[in-house]
Amino acid sequence: MTATTPRARDARPREAAGTGHAAGHHGEILQGVFRDGRGRPCQALVTLPVNGPGSTAHFTRRPGTPPDEVDVTPAGRTKARAAAVLALRECASLSAAEPCGGVLALTGDLPVGLGMGSSTSDVIATVRAVADAWGVRLPPRTVARLAVRAEGASDPLMLGPGPLLFAHREGRTLEALGPALPPAVVLGCVLGGGAPVDTLALPAPAYDARDLDAYEHLRRMLRRAVADGDPALLGRVGTASARLGQRRLAHAEFPVLTRVADRCGAVGVQVAHSGNVAGVLFDPRDPGLDARLHRCARALEREGVTPTRVFTTRPGPTIHPPTPSEDPSRGRAHLGSHRPAGPDTSRRRTRLPAV
Repeated sequence: MTATTPRARDARPREAAGTGHAAGHHGEILQGVFRDGRGRPCQALVTLPVNGPGSTAHFTRRPGTPPDEVDVTPAGRTKARAAAVLALRECASLSAAEPCGGVLALTGDLPVGLGMGSSTSDVIATVRAVADAWGVRLPPRTVARLAVRAEGASDPLMLGPGPLLFAHREGRTLEALGPALPPAVVLGCVLGGGAPVDTLALPAPAYDARDLDAYEHLRRMLRRAVADGDPALLGRVGTASARLGQRRLAHAEFPVLTRVADRCGAVGVQVAHSGNVAGVLFDPRDPGLDARLHRCARALEREGVTPTRVFTTRPGPTIHPPTPSEDPSRGRAHLGSHRPAGPDTSRRRTRLPAV
């Protein structure tokens, strides 16, 4: 296991500032209960990465202040504040210095409550900024441990782009599935009118032996999809996982999403298991892909489901979302530092930037 070590010959002043960044994601391809290396049931997930949106944190040390004294902007980012306190204690112990408080400023373009990893992105960016301010390198496993302590559960955004079956409540990897997900083009959208989801108000997941067998079967399917680079099998896994998740999330638009996907020649769908973000997956080798994307976007909009972005499961050039209508009032997608949050979020139409 890689040790956590201070950077060699780092002689930063005690008032040093640091910066960290972390990307978000687009919900999950698979989430449920699986067997760990000892055969024990363990809740875990496989994240669907998306390039572009994320969080940036700036942390400035304030020597002489108590380590629990961290001022955060914007106010209310309690998980990021908890991560900063945990990280500065970790970094101070590694550099043989007295821990101190500081000032944390967060900016980002991930909507809150849609299941795109906004809080995890904040937390990881914060840990990285604090480590940068202290001149300490924290291995990804340490960042994962601190993130879970700060949030109670975390996406594996700190562990790189490869698909992982990640125990999000324990901060450990159950299985590295391969170097990359199969190639697919995803037409993103939001369900529930783009309203944020209060995950604490959702019923706690309850799994039995049949669920464990079902999710283990999907795990084997996803493993094969990654090994073969098979987008159709990836779509089947995403759809099956989303359908199982319906027992807890009960999205009213889920039948619409799957029906439109079938009619437009998609390989499947994916739905965030902690929010309203969803996606329709297409095979990028389809010669009629562009027409299918436009047809799908128009069909979703007619059903009251807002298309948001088009992106791929592999790094590549920007793909601009299809325009379902010529309504000029829709305007351009907003890319800003203030994420929608608060009681009025559900009354605003969610618009996400193209990736």
